[in-house]
Amino acid sequence: MATIAFQGELGAYSHQACHEARPDHTPLPCPTFEDCIEAVREGRADLAMLPVENSTYGRVADIHSLLPHSGLHIVEEAFVRVHINLLAVPGTTLDQVKIAQSHTVLLGQCRDFLSGHGIRPRVGADTAGSAMQVAQAGDPSVAALASEMAGTIYGLDLLARHIEDHDRNTTRFLIMSADPTRPAPGSGPIKTTFVFRVRNIPAALYKAMGGFATNGVNMTKLESYMVDGSFSATQFYSDIEGHPDDPAVARALEELAYFTSSLDILGVYPADPDHFDGGAG
Repeated sequence: MATIAFQGELGAYSHQACHEARPDHTPLPCPTFEDCIEAVREGRADLAMLPVENSTYGRVADIHSLLPHSGLHIVEEAFVRVHINLLAVPGTTLDQVKIAQSHTVLLGQCRDFLSGHGIRPRVGADTAGSAMQVAQAGDPSVAALASEMAGTIYGLDLLARHIEDHDRNTTRFLIMSADPTRPAPGSGPIKTTFVFRVRNIPAALYKAMGGFATNGVNMTKLESYMVDGSFSATQFYSDIEGHPDDPAVARALEELAYFTSSLDILGVYPADPDHFDGGAG
């Protein structure tokens, strides 16, 4: 059976993403994002599921700097609705819970519920790991904030469902493979992800972006981050709608290449139809 690697313990939201996108794959938990990538490189996993951004929290730290050097290719995107649940040892009642443990991001996304019930937050290493620790400790005064999957895996009771402050909390994941599989042009909604550095000339970024505007190519993401520990060395990460072989996209990328010192395509892959605005015009 094929295997898909993810960061975290069993029951993590990345595990949920694997289960929803690749239910026929065996999940492989890994301590870090780098370990996920290495598992695919070494052949211990066929795919890696990596989170890149959250609709509430923003981009996932370090991921954008890891992708260009991973040697892997984006073959698909996946979106997971992050429902946060209060989980406790069996038999616990809500009024017994005094502390909720989870990743710091989840704690910040449940402030209203926690303060309304007089529950103090406690930072844990991650979500599923917190659920596992709560199950092992057996203390009814300490609960975990995690997925329902984590509660099932670690035998915890569900005390409160969907307690997140925002009802649209969603995480976007990228499925990575050592095989650069690309869909055919015109086969449906397609996204292309690439990184680039602009040449050291005035208004280079402005000029590099012009080709996308004039060719009607929708750019859904443009982010910058420093590289090589230098304030002057900046790399840009971008998502666009369309295939590099589409005439409009090809013209836009050709113009981009003229104003860049490096341009690397990280993946051409099917776009989630629920998160696609229309592609190249």
